[in-house]
Amino acid sequence: MTERLASCTCGQLSARVRGEPLRNSICHCLACQRRSGGVFAVQARFQAEAVEVSGRSSEYPRIGDEGTTARFHFCPVCGDTVYYLMDALPDAVAIPVGAFADPDFPPPTVSVYGVRRHAWVQLPPSIEELD
Repeated sequence: MTERLASCTCGQLSARVRGEPLRNSICHCLACQRRSGGVFAVQARFQAEAVEVSGRSSEYPRIGDEGTTARFHFCPVCGDTVYYLMDALPDAVAIPVGAFADPDFPPPTVSVYGVRRHAWVQLPPSIEELD
C-alpha cells in the first residue's frame, strides 16, 4: 500500500496518508488563490481513516461559496497549511498536494471554479472541468 508524508516547511506539523487519493483537484476560486499564494490550488482528498496527523495546528474556518465550512489547519510556527477538513465531507481530509513535495504525485483529474481561472493557465486535456 502506498504511504506518503505531507508536512509544513519546519516539519512540526505533518500528515501521513495510506493509499491513493479519492480525488485530486485544481481549484481556481479566489480564496484558494489567496490561501496558496498561486493562481490556483491543487489538493488531494483522502479517506479520514487513512490520514494520521502529527504535531500542533492552528485552525482557520472559512465559509465557501456554497455556504459550507472548510477548516484549514496550518502550522503555528511556519504558517503552512498541511490539511483541511470540510463540513460537507466529514469522512474526508484534504491535503494541499504541494505539502507532499513529491513531483511524482498523481496529477489532478478535476478542475473547479474555472470561471476564475487566469486566462493563461492551461489545463491537461483529459481533466474534467466543473464550474
